[in-house]
Amino acid sequence: MSAVRYLNAIQSIVGTIRTQETRSIKAAGRIMAGSILAGGRVYMFGSGHSVIPVLDIFPRYGSFVGFFPLYDPRLMWSNVIGPGGARELLWLERQEGYAKVFLQSYPLENRDVMLVFSHGGLNAAPIEVALEAKARGLKIVTVSSHANARIASRQHSSGKVLSEIADVAIDNCVPPEDSLVDVGQLEKVAAGSTVAAVTIAMSLVAETAAQLARKGKVPPTFVSPNVHGVRKGHMDEVYRAFTEFYHSRPLGTGKKRRGGR
Repeated sequence: MSAVRYLNAIQSIVGTIRTQETRSIKAAGRIMAGSILAGGRVYMFGSGHSVIPVLDIFPRYGSFVGFFPLYDPRLMWSNVIGPGGARELLWLERQEGYAKVFLQSYPLENRDVMLVFSHGGLNAAPIEVALEAKARGLKIVTVSSHANARIASRQHSSGKVLSEIADVAIDNCVPPEDSLVDVGQLEKVAAGSTVAAVTIAMSLVAETAAQLARKGKVPPTFVSPNVHGVRKGHMDEVYRAFTEFYHSRPLGTGKKRRGGR
């Protein structure tokens, strides 16, 4: 049964992430927790389907203030064809120069972290977000297919793939073609990178929280109202904390903050 074959394949990928990438996930968690403890932000970026783990990290139950998602509707399809469609998105995310303009709206500081998701790790948008953030002194964490980077032709004028820009590069352990199940045609079906990326994303949330908890410094955290003992108004308090977090900085020039790393 093809459904079982997919479940077996994705279980194998998650197992490989556990055995091969735990050290990198822990290292990224330490960096991210350190940023939050210093009053920094863990910015998160992805384009195309790689926006899914960004959407899933924050806001949702089990996540907390300190994560700062970067959303660009032009890099997230809202349609299949026509305005907001996949073809337009795929064209834009490959154009050099756009991501740097996009980041001008955000006051990046060198105490922050930039977490970038991209299965292929080849398109201009994720590469340039990482390059611009690194140029501003941020630590960079990436999640991509290292197997894909090894065999694919490099497309960006820098000559780099996403993982080469990272301070911590996490492999999603998914094969280059992404789809996992052979149903008797040239094209395989049922992609694996979304499950892998979200698995890594939640692992990073858990590891970052554990590091913060050791210091007694876990920020306001979203929690389901189904959890016994949650006080009325808790979620409003989390949204209020994020609103203050969001508006806590003037839009500067991206210069290094005094006392930062």
